[in-house]
Amino acid sequence: MITVQNTINASIDKVWNLWTLPEHIQNWNYAFDDWHTDYAENDLQVNGKFKYEMAAKDKSAGFDFEGEYTRVEKYQLIEYRLFDNRAGSIYFENLGNKVKLTEVFEPAKNDSESMQKEWCQNVINNFKKYVENF
Repeated sequence: MITVQNTINASIDKVWNLWTLPEHIQNWNYAFDDWHTDYAENDLQVNGKFKYEMAAKDKSAGFDFEGEYTRVEKYQLIEYRLFDNRAGSIYFENLGNKVKLTEVFEPAKNDSESMQKEWCQNVINNFKKYVENF
């Protein structure tokens, strides 16, 4: 399992909404400045589907990150299963005027774990910047 986390200086409702609403996901869901999320859909409920189309801005590479939610506890926990059957969890720990966000997920077999951890940590870092400057 890979774990990434960060502490965001914002209220739990702000963190939750900016994490889950597609119009916001498109603004922070990238690992490097030359990538972006072209499209995002998110049906945040058990058995609801999500799909993020992620691509290099120069269109040299891209992939869809998609799956289905298996558990949703508002302001606390989101669990999902990707379409390749890997599972993940996102924990939201309300610390008053801050939220500790932790994502734990099964790594893909075809990419190095260190690369996957770096990618996801960068995404979480971008999320923190986005929320704190929103």
